[in-house]
Amino acid sequence: MIKFPSDRRYNSLSVYLREKYMHRLQKISVNAGFTCPNRDGSVAVGGCTYCENKAFNPSYCDPGKSIKQQVEEGLLFLRKRYKNAGEFMVYFQPYSNTYDSVDKLETIYNEALAIPDVSGIVVSTRPDCVDEEKLQLLSDLSQSHYVFLEMGIESVFDKSLKRMNRGHDFKTSVQAFEMAAKYSLFTTGHYILGLPGESREEMLESAGILSEIPMKAIKLHQLQIVKGTEMHKDFENNPNDYKLFEREEYLDFAVSFCERLRPDLLIDRFAGEVPLPYLIAPKWGLFRYDQVMQMIEKRFEERNTWQGRLYEE
Repeated sequence: MIKFPSDRRYNSLSVYLREKYMHRLQKISVNAGFTCPNRDGSVAVGGCTYCENKAFNPSYCDPGKSIKQQVEEGLLFLRKRYKNAGEFMVYFQPYSNTYDSVDKLETIYNEALAIPDVSGIVVSTRPDCVDEEKLQLLSDLSQSHYVFLEMGIESVFDKSLKRMNRGHDFKTSVQAFEMAAKYSLFTTGHYILGLPGESREEMLESAGILSEIPMKAIKLHQLQIVKGTEMHKDFENNPNDYKLFEREEYLDFAVSFCERLRPDLLIDRFAGEVPLPYLIAPKWGLFRYDQVMQMIEKRFEERNTWQGRLYEE
């Protein structure tokens, strides 16, 4: 059995960061007013079929407010909630946060980094919205601040990416992570489990494919149908296409998926969390993410298994 830090059975990103920096790095989400190329017509319109940013944005995230105001309001909220937070990072979360000119991006990122108590930035974006110049900017900023880059992969299957109106193929994701690796950036990939048209066997197979991408961490999301999205309409019109995970099934599947991931890949999250007013399906009840994570950790122990046990190089 592989020994992971803190006697976990998987390679935890939170443990890794806490051991490296000796305290918690807490994200403060902001909305900097970005959009996406598959919303403004550059690639497509309508956005990804599953996307509704209101479902995960804190109330203080408002593009009508300055970044400084959003961060200050976020600090007030998070200091009460997380007493052990050691440093704070501004999380550019909604939409594609590299989708602008390099000059504009530099101004926006530096505005966040100039705020007292901010030690770094987390930039969430699409793989088709990065290039050498933007990655060089992030690399330059990483010389004096923490810089983390998150990119949505969502699926390794082009059939799924097309159905969700993603606007790019899987090869684009691979190329973006390979490019970012040349700049030694800390990268995290987002991945959805349970997309329509993907069998359980295909999803398990994708763990090995993802393990070949030169990213540092992965953030897993079980498919959730969010109210008012295009996927919500498709779910109502084609319910037989969707085989959503029930809670107990997902606990087992997440463990099986992680058994097939390379062991040095850090796991940021095992599951997503949509506020109940926005959630159409699946209905897991009143469970917060930390409870789901504890259930998954227990399932690792019950099955006497660990991340990478079935990984094949």
